[in-house]
Amino acid sequence: MKPGNTGLIRIIKATGYSLKGFAAAFRHEAAFRQELLMAVILIPLALWLGDSGVERAVLIASVVLVMLVELVNSAIEAVVDRIGSERHELSGRAKDIGSAAVMLALLLMVVCWALILWP
Repeated sequence: MKPGNTGLIRIIKATGYSLKGFAAAFRHEAAFRQELLMAVILIPLALWLGDSGVERAVLIASVVLVMLVELVNSAIEAVVDRIGSERHELSGRAKDIGSAAVMLALLLMVVCWALILWP
């Protein structure tokens, strides 16, 4: 962004960039589309199955966290792919670490849902 963009103009432009990022993730990332479908199903279920506001918040937050980590992982993969297509140990490591982060977010989501719904 230009240094002169402040206040409402900055917020409007940042929102546009964010929406562009969501659209790119949806268009180019199958995993994001799958997790979005999962969220469309699980978030209403969380609202229905949670017994308290805290339970509903934890159930929803765990689903949103998976999507958030997937977006970061996809960004890492895009940057690595942009740098070059040749195999490099650090490129592979970066992609593997991003994938591990998504796996941990998914595991956390499963644990949260299990602990809240099956006490």
